[in-house]
Amino acid sequence: MKKSCLWRGIRCVVYSLIVMMLALPVAHAAGEVNVYSYRQPYLVEPLFKAFTKTSGIKVNVIFVKKGLIERMAAEGVNSPADILLTVDIGRLTGAVAKGVTQPVKSSVLRKNIPAAYRDPAGQWFGLTRRARVVYASKDRVKQDAITYEELADPKWKGKICIRSGQHVYNVALIASMISHHGEAKTKEWLNGVKENLARKPSGNDRSQIKGVYSGECDLAVGNTYYMAKMMLNDKQPEQKKWAASVKMLFPNTAARGAHINVSGVVLAKYAPHKANAIKLMEFLSGDEAQKIYASVNHEYPVKAGVAWSDLVKSWGDFKADTILLEEVAKNRKRASELVDEVGFNEGPNSS
Repeated sequence: MKKSCLWRGIRCVVYSLIVMMLALPVAHAAGEVNVYSYRQPYLVEPLFKAFTKTSGIKVNVIFVKKGLIERMAAEGVNSPADILLTVDIGRLTGAVAKGVTQPVKSSVLRKNIPAAYRDPAGQWFGLTRRARVVYASKDRVKQDAITYEELADPKWKGKICIRSGQHVYNVALIASMISHHGEAKTKEWLNGVKENLARKPSGNDRSQIKGVYSGECDLAVGNTYYMAKMMLNDKQPEQKKWAASVKMLFPNTAARGAHINVSGVVLAKYAPHKANAIKLMEFLSGDEAQKIYASVNHEYPVKAGVAWSDLVKSWGDFKADTILLEEVAKNRKRASELVDEVGFNEGPNSS
């Protein structure tokens, strides 16, 4: 009797150990994923928390403002990065050109992300959209519609503020002009815009809008989400005044549509947790994450049918340029060269 009880006890212990051992692979399967991010923590941390809650996969993040692509290249096969989050088509294709990405074949990503906002070869994927718009003075600009082409009209001489022509946002805009008009006309246009500048290009997008508020210029070029950043900035309430002084004009809405750029993601070439990385990429393109992007970042979702935030809705509807960002990316090098050729960053001629 005692032997039988002892035997049953041993069997119970063995059975328990087997159960524990079988459970180990499940925990390991959930695992983790490593993210290199150019995007600010407050913008993406809500997304990672939602992903972990849904999948059980832990997200490890490194937030850096500069040098992540170069870091991935230097790390090579030993890089711990699984995915890279960044903004602008230039930085996405720059990562591809640097050789730090690998293609992803995912029916989920293809379904969720329109062709205009992803690489045909699967090397990069857009996650949010932003429009490059014109911020016009409510007091001094009466018109409620404008085109990018009109920015070169002499009637705006001395009235335009813009950041460096070599900034990725402006290089992409100029590249889109090349896509639509060719190099020669774009160079002529760029020179016309230069002559209409109120000052030498400098500062960020918000400082251009500040220039409108101060009366230094009547028009400023910037991305849409900067309006939200200013309107909701309780730490720097003066920015709310900047925002209140302008109206947002979506260029070319009556024709081809406003220039669109993206924030996006790439899969690292040597991703140590590739399966988990693809799960995260797919999650970021899905309904839940796209809703978070819309409400926290006040950017436009890439996935059709996902509602814009109420604040973004208040800016009104617009027509988006449907040109493939891949086509825009091909013209970036030439766009950057044109900036230098016309001396754009030197500002308008004194004459």
